[in-house]
Amino acid sequence: MEGDEVTSASCPAPETPAARSYCDPVLGSDLGMALRAAQAAPQSVPDVMRRAAAGLGASDVVVYVLDFAQSTLEPLPDRGAHAEVPQSEPVATSMAGRAFVDGTTIVAPRGAGKRIWVPIIEGSDRTGVLGLTVPDATADILVAGEELGLLAGHLIATHARTTDLYDLHRRRRSMSLAASMQWDLLPPLVFRTPAVSVAGILEPAYDVGGDCFDYALNDPLLSLLIFDAVGHGIESSLIAALGIGSYRHDRREAHSLEQIHANLDEAIAKHFPRLAFATGQLVEIDVETGVLTWTNAGHPAPLLIRGGQVVRELACRPTLAWGLGSTFAAPLPVTVASERLEPGDSVLFYTDGVTEAHVPGGEEFGIERLADLAGRHASDQLDPAEILRRLVGAVLDYKSDRLDDDATLVLVRWDGVSPSGD
Repeated sequence: MEGDEVTSASCPAPETPAARSYCDPVLGSDLGMALRAAQAAPQSVPDVMRRAAAGLGASDVVVYVLDFAQSTLEPLPDRGAHAEVPQSEPVATSMAGRAFVDGTTIVAPRGAGKRIWVPIIEGSDRTGVLGLTVPDATADILVAGEELGLLAGHLIATHARTTDLYDLHRRRRSMSLAASMQWDLLPPLVFRTPAVSVAGILEPAYDVGGDCFDYALNDPLLSLLIFDAVGHGIESSLIAALGIGSYRHDRREAHSLEQIHANLDEAIAKHFPRLAFATGQLVEIDVETGVLTWTNAGHPAPLLIRGGQVVRELACRPTLAWGLGSTFAAPLPVTVASERLEPGDSVLFYTDGVTEAHVPGGEEFGIERLADLAGRHASDQLDPAEILRRLVGAVLDYKSDRLDDDATLVLVRWDGVSPSGD
């Protein structure tokens, strides 16, 4: 690639009838046929994308999915083309990885044509990259390529409910039973609206057990849970499953934070009578006003990021960890703390596996190092998901790629609501 010009493209809306016809699922015959073909074979997304791209004169169409550790893009085999499966692409150093990280289309020369890479998006979560070679990278073709990335994301998200293929291709190595259970509990790792963004990450991806998080946007409230069950392994995953189930049930019943908090404590104490517990936090953010309210069950305080730096820890009087409070005749009262966010503020939630990471005999990663790195990456105006990916990378580098405890990070950014309500 040395000497070749590589560009990053941000495409306008299609301006020609041809582009509009291609991108319109009613008018575009190639796309319509591709969608009908996808109905019959949930494992055939690569072949479907090859058919859908035929109208662009595209060749060498490859669907890459992000592995669970978010370090590698793994190619899906194309049964229709019967071609040799391409190699994996590292996120950190490849063109495909650059398209994924930046969330934009990347263009580079390829023979007599152009090679383009576009993000695959499921909802608002980037989960892979679509690569294809086209005769020329015109604005209309780039728009159509971006639409294909959306189509691929929609098809993968839909068919992942009926086949294990996409899950298996995200695994670069065997996953522990506890980790498999944890990943099945999680919501999408990334969620974006004009007003609020959420990103989460778990490590070690293939052996996590006990750490998890959950969220939901039910206008005007964004609700969030971060949860760290004691121990590591199957029992921790079972505690986490109960915690997530209790939280989702009470959230959907519109219970208050105090009631959800108390019910979590009671559920864990009742169903795990031996000494079992979990720390965590319950959070609600009014996305219209930026008012954040939260409770704390013996968990590390979250960090408030403002103006590209961590300005302070958020304070809330904690209760005992969930599962321990109801064992006392007079449990600590649940305190609901409040904070008014400013547009552009972020709040970083994390488990103690992040700050307590250390090599034998060495000092811990620590809250100061975490705060410094979080502020530095936020000041670079990085996407929340990329901030977390770099933070976890720093923790792994510090610990020589081997964590003794789960490390989970969740970053919420509130951008505010415009006067027009957009």
